[in-house]
Amino acid sequence: MDSVLESLIDQVRQAHAQGHTLRIHGGHSKSFWVCAQAHQPLDIRPCRGVVDYAPSELVLTVRAGTPLAEVEALLEAQGQMLAFEPPYYGPTATIGGTLACGLSGPRRASAGSARDFVLGVRLIDGQGRDLSFGGQVIKNVAGFDVSRLMVGAFGSLGVITEASLKVLPRPPFETTREWALPEAVAIARMNEWAGQPLPISATSFHQGRLRARLSGAEVAVQAAVTRLGGEEVPQGTAWWRSLREQTAALFDTARPLWRLAVKSSAPPLGLSGSLLIEWGGALRWIASDHAPAQIQKAARDAQGHALLLRHGQPALPHFATLDPVLMQIHKRLKHVFDPKEIFNPGLPGNF
Repeated sequence: MDSVLESLIDQVRQAHAQGHTLRIHGGHSKSFWVCAQAHQPLDIRPCRGVVDYAPSELVLTVRAGTPLAEVEALLEAQGQMLAFEPPYYGPTATIGGTLACGLSGPRRASAGSARDFVLGVRLIDGQGRDLSFGGQVIKNVAGFDVSRLMVGAFGSLGVITEASLKVLPRPPFETTREWALPEAVAIARMNEWAGQPLPISATSFHQGRLRARLSGAEVAVQAAVTRLGGEEVPQGTAWWRSLREQTAALFDTARPLWRLAVKSSAPPLGLSGSLLIEWGGALRWIASDHAPAQIQKAARDAQGHALLLRHGQPALPHFATLDPVLMQIHKRLKHVFDPKEIFNPGLPGNF
């Protein structure tokens, strides 16, 4: 065990013994997701570097403090990528923070989420134990998949120190097409496409324009273009980047910004405000002055849930109240991994 990992373990053990809370952080790029008011920080950035990379096996094992930009540059040099297209939200983003937040970009609906690409993790639990789950092969899980449980837990269950990830080849050719359509027709079109063998890697609908990114072998993409039609979007790459990083105009708003995860085929929700749809209809962003109860009801009616990302100003996300059964599961998991609740107090998993 190297000195950096030993230092992290010692800090966690001391906090556990003294009953002090810790705020886990990397590059602070996603700190707006974390409302922890802890006694002291726990910086994972010194825990960095590639442990193992086998391009021919499509597997990368990397320490959590490694900058996301370095990880993607390494993969780019081998013609590979993180297929879930993780958002950075700033140049200091780390791979550990990326996985802890469990965020995925525009490619999520076609390729899968961040959780789907985690093969194994190494972590420090709330008692300072150095634990490993999963491994470096795809078929390695027997029983409860703890490694994927850590993705999206916001550090509430443990400190991720290392992760093994499945990576994929980068598509050799991409283009973006668009169509002028009403919202209901655009939603129907995206769901229709989802059931067909088309090389669609991302979709969006905003201001009456449906856009689709086609990725793959050039001959396959061109065949799909001939079949689907539409107009070419010259700055297509920039558009998907603006969605990945939330720099599109809709996200720059003084109004409350909501993130609704719903059934992809749900019809228009009937809410006023600025709307942007992603993930084939399953992710709907809306900047609106509607009362929270009305937004949440619309999400439930569409078989989903709503998250208030910003309260009309830079503020912390407000997560929907969990079902009582799910709440009990969260409490039990929290007690197993962090019995004294020292990690990131105030997060959704901390009660």
